[in-house]
Amino acid sequence: MNTKAHTDIKSDGWVEQVFPEKLRVFAYLARLDRPVGIWLLLLPGLWAIALASGGIMAMNASDWGYVALFGIGAVVMRAAGCVINDLWDRKIDQKVERTKARPLASGAVSPMAAMVFLAGLLLTGLTILLQMNFVTVLLGFMVVPLIVAYPLMKRLTWWPQAFLGLTFNFGALMGWSAVSGAVGLPALCLYGAGIFWTLGYDTIYAHQDKEDDLVAGIKSTALKFGESSKKWVSGFYGASLVLLALAFLMGAGGVLWPVFVLALAGHLYWQVKNWEPDNPESSLKIFKANRDFGLIVLAACCFV
Repeated sequence: MNTKAHTDIKSDGWVEQVFPEKLRVFAYLARLDRPVGIWLLLLPGLWAIALASGGIMAMNASDWGYVALFGIGAVVMRAAGCVINDLWDRKIDQKVERTKARPLASGAVSPMAAMVFLAGLLLTGLTILLQMNFVTVLLGFMVVPLIVAYPLMKRLTWWPQAFLGLTFNFGALMGWSAVSGAVGLPALCLYGAGIFWTLGYDTIYAHQDKEDDLVAGIKSTALKFGESSKKWVSGFYGASLVLLALAFLMGAGGVLWPVFVLALAGHLYWQVKNWEPDNPESSLKIFKANRDFGLIVLAACCFV
């Protein structure tokens, strides 16, 4: 097992403080130093749990237990997805400035060590999943092929961001079924909203790597849309907002949902207005702001 330190792996502080030296490289492999991905995976599941429960004031001990399980599961499965992605892409990552220091691309972790780590993560995820009801377990198994196949999409289609949306937002279906034992129409609206939301924020994210992706032969919506990206992202965000409004109306129907929709619309407008597609720092900043958007959606699901 090759776990030697690598000079290109940069620390933001807490990883160095929390993990022993031999384990730090696996923390970087799991992207624990970049928690925004965990939030973006977790939040659709929390939306569904809160809305299916009837809001935060109606949540019982079982519902809060699902919140805890989904929280742990999001950390584990986001890590598993990162390992799978990096196993597929380690040679491509060597050609991209932003990713060339990743543990597999740099040689800090061997493919065999990464696969052993992945097996442990998947076993942990399975243990968590088996605490759920039958429908949720079934949905959990259905999403696994999507997780495995996602890294291939950037080689096959200009729309890998759409495939990521299908994969990353499955928690909306699972969270609803965990509480209710079935997949309701509001859950489908949350899922659809999440897909369009992901299409928007991951297109923004992909603009960081446009030049390197062209050289490496990687496809993305950022390259497909080019100078029209702002218009496309605006459309995706608009569709997401409409589906969220439908989910709030059907799932709760209280008097506050229009207020939350306006707040969400304002946040999305701010994103698009302030995003500079040709500025990688701007793209990363706006991408990260989507954690806050997701938290506003969660507040709506808790209180509408």
